[in-house]
Amino acid sequence: MTVQERLARHLDRTPETAAAAFVAPNATVIGDVTLGPGSSVWYGCVLRGDINRIEIGAGSNVQDGTIVHLADDYGVKVGDHTTIGHAAIIHACTIGDECLIGMGATVLDGAVIGDRCIVGANALVTQRFQAPAGSMILGAPAKVVRALTAEEQAGLRRWAEKYVAVAQAHAARATVSPTSKT
Repeated sequence: MTVQERLARHLDRTPETAAAAFVAPNATVIGDVTLGPGSSVWYGCVLRGDINRIEIGAGSNVQDGTIVHLADDYGVKVGDHTTIGHAAIIHACTIGDECLIGMGATVLDGAVIGDRCIVGANALVTQRFQAPAGSMILGAPAKVVRALTAEEQAGLRRWAEKYVAVAQAHAARATVSPTSKT
């Protein structure tokens, strides 16, 4: 498929954002993008579904300044109740359910992060990296350094659920004009 054919196939689609709890007014979400129920995309994010597909799962949050993009061969799939930290770069990869991707982390093409994993802040997850479920992933280049404890794994979903509540509060404020009295 040519670049022009890919662009026509994906860029002409309207993002499916209605189910999201919140999409910040200055976030850019274009092309073949689906945001699951209760998900949120925060201030200054770019989700560019122009040459492939981006799926953000239910209750997941993409925090401020994050870039989500794809490649010809790989789209992006983020599972349910996953937190993508501030200023992360998520490129053409798969991230499981109930994960935490740390601030400034980069996850590259073809990487697969299993369910209930933590990718540390500023980690560099290289192309086609595979992380089993329940892993702590740190470093540049990133490596699995240990298994997460049951307590650490349980906390991942709570973190995402907190963001659903915060997103609902931001969505309510976003509909109030600056001159309104609340």
